[in-house]
Amino acid sequence: MIPIKLRNYRDIFRKKVETSPQNKSQKLGTFGGVFTPDVLTILGVIMYLRLGWVVGNAGLLGAIAIIILAKLITISTALSMSSIITNIKIGAGGAYSIISKSLGLEAGGSIGIPFYISQTLSAALYIVGFTEGWLRIFPQHSPLVVSTMVWLILILIILISTNFAIRIQYIIMAIIAFSILSFLLTPGAPLDKVTLVGKFDDGSFWYVFAIFFPAVTGIMAGANLSGDLKEPRKAIPLGTLSAIGVTMVIYIAMAYVAAKFISPQELRNNQMVMVDHAWWAPAVLIGILAATFSSALGSLLGAPRILQALAEQKTAPLHTFFVKKTGKNEPLNALIFTAIIVEIALIFDNLNALAALITMFFLITYGMINLVVFIQQSMQIISFRPTFKIPRFVPLFGVTSCVFVMFLIDPAFSSVALLTIAGLYIWLGKRGLQADWGDIRGGMFLALAERASRLAAKFPRHQISWKPDLLIPVENPNVWTGPLLFIRNIVYPSGSVFAFTVKNHDVEATDKELAELLLPLKARNLLVHHTTIEDDEFLHGAHLVIQTLNAGAMRPNILFLTVGNNPGKEGVINELVRYASKYDLGVLLLIQHPRKAFGVQKDVNIWLRDKSPNWHLALLTALQLQMNWKGKLNLITVARKQNDVARLYNFLERLSDKARLPAMTEFYVLVGEFKETMHSAPDADINLFGLADTLPFALMREAPQLTKSSCLFVKDSGLESALV
Repeated sequence: MIPIKLRNYRDIFRKKVETSPQNKSQKLGTFGGVFTPDVLTILGVIMYLRLGWVVGNAGLLGAIAIIILAKLITISTALSMSSIITNIKIGAGGAYSIISKSLGLEAGGSIGIPFYISQTLSAALYIVGFTEGWLRIFPQHSPLVVSTMVWLILILIILISTNFAIRIQYIIMAIIAFSILSFLLTPGAPLDKVTLVGKFDDGSFWYVFAIFFPAVTGIMAGANLSGDLKEPRKAIPLGTLSAIGVTMVIYIAMAYVAAKFISPQELRNNQMVMVDHAWWAPAVLIGILAATFSSALGSLLGAPRILQALAEQKTAPLHTFFVKKTGKNEPLNALIFTAIIVEIALIFDNLNALAALITMFFLITYGMINLVVFIQQSMQIISFRPTFKIPRFVPLFGVTSCVFVMFLIDPAFSSVALLTIAGLYIWLGKRGLQADWGDIRGGMFLALAERASRLAAKFPRHQISWKPDLLIPVENPNVWTGPLLFIRNIVYPSGSVFAFTVKNHDVEATDKELAELLLPLKARNLLVHHTTIEDDEFLHGAHLVIQTLNAGAMRPNILFLTVGNNPGKEGVINELVRYASKYDLGVLLLIQHPRKAFGVQKDVNIWLRDKSPNWHLALLTALQLQMNWKGKLNLITVARKQNDVARLYNFLERLSDKARLPAMTEFYVLVGEFKETMHSAPDADINLFGLADTLPFALMREAPQLTKSSCLFVKDSGLESALV
């Protein structure tokens, strides 16, 4: 009985919360929160003041083509947005929230900032349109004064409350509907001939498209209020798609009437042509004022919320200022800043310039939303299971058409816009932003890597694609004396490091110590992996690691070991080298000079034998060091007799030529016994020697003193080639 009572109490409490006056006042439904603001933003200034101009330039079929192309882009975006919204819990900010929760705060911010600018400039665009309609009635009024007064009234309405603004929009929608009907019922006589394809006298097809496109960009008006919606997952798809369908029918019908009853010349030259040819002219004039006013209201409702959402995640400059809200949940500081930007734009008073600029920013935003959905569909991850499913070609069409249209409209500005977004992404990436949610970036790149691995598995690994991928056994991370900077110089920039240790206790603590040991390599932008194997015996654990990694597509190809002064470790080193040979790993054995270490990190000596096959890995390693040290290579060989000197010089020269060694490479043929010639070699910061099958530990430990430098002993796996 007790659980039932508690459950009933929770249900009653939940119902009280859901039906409380405060909650109702703050949350909007599909019609009021999405459909209405979307329709009123779409049916705005461009429809009344530029749709006739579009028909006059493009003709009926050209105008319908422009309308359908613009609508296809917004339909694909709306479908993509609807799909992803039914998969994630969208937060405030609409498109910014969608992109941030998918590709991270950096991507969300880099798109969200331009998107905020486009929403803000849209408000200015609609106020300019309102002013043009007002001046038709009162031509003696100052345009800037009219624009500023409208601007002030809009701000006051928003400050009263969001719900008050929405209620006003219901009245405006009725006015707009009557004004459209008044134009469609024009009493004028039809033309003798309808112009199907225009001459585009005022600009190219894409210029006309750019001017018209803001007429269809209102689809984000509802999504921008996502934080104020009761059920954004249901409301945004239904409201957005309904708004697109209704407005597309209206646009095509109005284009048909304009082409049927009004000459192309008048359509191009009279921006108030819909007023002059309406059944009742005042209705259209009032409709222009109402539509532009409502569109401006919708943009001014959405833009501050985008900025406030950016500020909440610290992706906007001055985020501590913009994040603040009033007691009625209104982003006051963001609204004030947005209003100032709008007023600055109003001073310039250029409708066409604003329309073209807004088009670019909206295309970028729409393209990113489509890209997000296409990526998640392509990854085929189980977490992407939207209840609103769409085919993959929909977001693919959306992103490609957005990019294509951008560059057709203005390649230079498109390039600048994309570079700006890239710059914002880099800037935000350096700030180390942390979100409260996960995103798909890691999984996205992992999916790409997995697909690349599957493709790579179809082709044999070739010597031409060789790069150094080191496998480093670390017996004890706390006392390991391996030179991390030297390792970095061997593998940088395209190689990788896989380090492991073996422990039979405190595995978690040891793994943490190993991770801390490798931090300097990670800090230098290298691909570094590590693991701790739980095993009673180091050699057995190492064997398991080598066996396991051998099956991977991105397996290590070099075993890197350090040799100390403890002879008791020789057996372990011998076994590890044997494992390496068995599993086709090259071997690098390092013995550091106790005082000089790696000197000034410049010159490299490479000791070669003319008949030895074991020199490919030595040359490749030396080239890696020379590239990172910016020093000089010295090729050295030993002649037991003086009459072998000329032949061995020829051998070194031919080898240098075939291996394409740097032009500054020098050749040395030392005469005498190998050990005796070691201290007469040219000075270098490291000496590289070939490694025999039986490891000569005594000579190896003596080599640093004889050469006065650290020494690296190298054994080929047989899979390297310095001649490709």
